[in-house]
Parts: sequence; C-alpha cells; structure tokens
Amino acid sequence: MKKVVSLILTLMMVLSLAACGGNGGGSASGSGSGSASGSAGSGEYDAKVALCLVGPANDGAWSSYAYNAVMAAKELYNIDVKYTENVKPTDMEAVFTDYAAQGFDLIIGHSFSFGDAALAVAERYPDVSFAIIDGTVEADNVASYNLKTQESGYIQGVLAAAMSESGKIGAVAGVEGPAIIKVVEAYKVGAKAQNPDIEVMTAYTGSFDDAAKSKEAAQAMIDKGADIIMGGANQSNAGMIKACEEADIYCMGELDQQNLAPQNVLLCNLSDIENLVSVAVKEVVEGTFSGGIHEYGYADNVLSLTDYGELDSEVPQEVKDLVAETMEKIKSGEIEVPRIEQITND
Repeated sequence: MKKVVSLILTLMMVLSLAACGGNGGGSASGSGSGSASGSAGSGEYDAKVALCLVGPANDGAWSSYAYNAVMAAKELYNIDVKYTENVKPTDMEAVFTDYAAQGFDLIIGHSFSFGDAALAVAERYPDVSFAIIDGTVEADNVASYNLKTQESGYIQGVLAAAMSESGKIGAVAGVEGPAIIKVVEAYKVGAKAQNPDIEVMTAYTGSFDDAAKSKEAAQAMIDKGADIIMGGANQSNAGMIKACEEADIYCMGELDQQNLAPQNVLLCNLSDIENLVSVAVKEVVEGTFSGGIHEYGYADNVLSLTDYGELDSEVPQEVKDLVAETMEKIKSGEIEVPRIEQITND
C-alpha cells in the first residue's frame, strides 16, 4: 500500500498538467475512438494500453479523469495508447474482444459495468490484463481498482443529518450498480448514526446523463419535506442541484460541482480516479499486474471532500468538527463503513 501511495504522490503533478491540456482525442459525441502513441522513435513500446469509456472523453467528469490519466501515463512510460468512448453495454464485450485480438497488453474498463465483459474476454485471452475501475470482478488476469466511496457517502450522511432542520433528507443516484448503491446505503447508515430518527429518501434515475430525471427525483423529495439532498449521478447531478437551488435548500455533489450553485452546494466528494488508472498502467509496464480487488479510501489519501465554499459561515463549528472527527475515525479504522451493495429498505 505504501508503494501505491508513493506512486500517487509522484503522479499528482503530471496528472494535474494532463487535466489542463489533454492529448490525443476521439469524437466529442457519439461512439468513437482515438489514439496517442508513446515516445519511442523505433515504434516499439513497453506496453499497448486501451481505455474504454462509458461516456465522452471530454465530459469534464468521470470519463475525462480516466482519459487524462492514460494520457499522463503515456508521458511517464513508453506505451501506445488507444481509447474508445461512449461504449454501450451491448457493445462492451465486442470492444474488449477487438482490443484483445489486436494484442493489447492492458484493457481498462472505466466503470463497474464493464465487469461481465472483462470476465468473458479474459477467459479467451489469458495473456491480456484487464482493469475495471470501481468494479467487483476478479480473475487471474482481471483486477478491479476500487475507491471506498462508501466512506464519502457515510460522512455526507452524517453532515446531512446534522444540518437538516426538517428531519428529512434525500439522495438521488444514477444507475443501480454496486458502485453506486454502496454510496447511497452508506449515506443512510451515516445519517442514522447521527440521528436515528432521520428520514432518508432515495431514488435511482437509471442514468448518469439525464439531468431532467435527476431534477424530477429531487423535486419529489423536496415536495415531501427533504431539506438536504446528496447527488450520486455524475453529470445528472446538475438537475438535482438546480431543483435544490430553486427550492433554496442545501445539497451535495460530486467532483467539482460547487460552482453550479455556490449558495446551495455544501460540499462535494473528491476522488483521485486518475491514480487508479495510472497504477494499473504502471503494474503492467513493470510486470507486477495481478488479478483481484484492490481498494483505496480515506486512509490512503485517495478520497477527500471539498471545503464548504461560500457556505462556510452557514455551517456551525460543531458540525464542521463532527465531520472532521468522523473522517479521522474512518482513517484510523475506529469507524468501519460497511460496503452494502444491495438496496435496503432501512
């Protein structure tokens, strides 16, 4: 683990530069592919890496982080890079198979939804390594690189319960997958730990890019009295945040969504998604790749939260202290946040 943390710290500067500029490129919308070769003048590479994305490489969120990470890794290692964006679930196995047949050493699926495709193709191509970001699958040549985002969900639940005046809070999520469910369920656990009587409303819109559905789900919760809502739907959070802005209530987003409504978004959870991709590339280049499920959380300094931004003065000091204390207890292991991947009625 120390080796991983050291790598993360070393890559931070390069990843930041890549996030600002980016290299190579595929189509901005619609299904498409792109490539970016390494620096070897001879045309020989230490590894061939393929990245598969569920969204566009320039979405400024989930897919962009992986794209920027692979491009940053290209600057560090002698690798050949290709990527395919906007991969639909029905095409995942075919895309993986195509890359494997072309002799790629590492195929990265940047979503838990690539899991089944990875297992199916990995069995036919045992010499190819497959990395699934935020996945739950494993095999000799398949590794899932996971963020313990349930820890962020728990902390946000504590904060929501502490800040709520109505005793009713909500969470609007995207697709019902293990990586999303674990956050929402931990949000409920954290809220109940802070206030056993809190009412937690939840909704899954089935989409990460339909802001209208997110807004509709949030509005339904607001109509029932929710005064704080957490978003877990990536780009779709914009709809939830808009509903909260119009109702003048607090909400919480992901990544850097505070700017969407500075007077309403309390904070956002942050994840060094780029580093998980970079770790996988490094392991393949160095020949140390191994199958299994590898997890990273607050204790590894891979997860964090933004500050309270323009709402800092509206958050009582005792609540700030509570959130900070909860985070430290998670880091130390005093609080072990459960990983619940099935929706409960609690």
